[in-house]
Amino acid sequence: MLTAIIVAGGSSRRMGFDKTFALLGDKPVIAHSAAAFQSAENVADIIVVGRQDCLEQLRETLTPAAFGKLRAFVAGGAQRQDSVAAGLKQLSPAAEFIAVHDAARPLVTPSAIERVYAAAREHGAASLAAPVVDTLKRADETRLVTGSVDREGVYAMQTPQIFSRELLMNAYGRVAASNGAITDEVSAVEALGHKVVLVPNDDFNFKITFAGDLELARLVLAQRQQSATH
Repeated sequence: MLTAIIVAGGSSRRMGFDKTFALLGDKPVIAHSAAAFQSAENVADIIVVGRQDCLEQLRETLTPAAFGKLRAFVAGGAQRQDSVAAGLKQLSPAAEFIAVHDAARPLVTPSAIERVYAAAREHGAASLAAPVVDTLKRADETRLVTGSVDREGVYAMQTPQIFSRELLMNAYGRVAASNGAITDEVSAVEALGHKVVLVPNDDFNFKITFAGDLELARLVLAQRQQSATH
């Protein structure tokens, strides 16, 4: 059984408004993200983690009638790891694998979720990722270039990131015990010495971070809808 934890606890300071509820087409960003997991065949239930002051709006947006897999809405914490930890406390006893996904990645597809899940079942830990194609440079504090970064074998991490329940719980237990900070679940699992397999993604799955990202996401969704009707 696969449970999805969708993390929508960010402050959206860089956007200037709450990206979780920004409209893409006829529904908000969070609804697109949740819809992909609702449609994914192997996802049994969904837990949504959000800011305390947004929980009621999340419940109004993600209704049981449209999202029958919803299990719980829970308030997140100050950091991402606190929010995911809050979601983990809502797991069903039957949950065997856990998918963690950024609510701000509304372009994820059910097929991508299923591919990561298949890899996680084989390896215990898997994440969607995109090969880095841009030239990478290091710079100093004044933004003067100091050198190049070899992009061979370099990937930009995406979500969902999917793990066996035992592995992710152990990883988060270690993070809590050490008072450490992580930016994603792969980092927590790596700290245990467990290998994580990457599932290459060649489709759009960028994170809504700036206002311009919304415009690009709208274009992608419009193109997908057009392709689906032909």
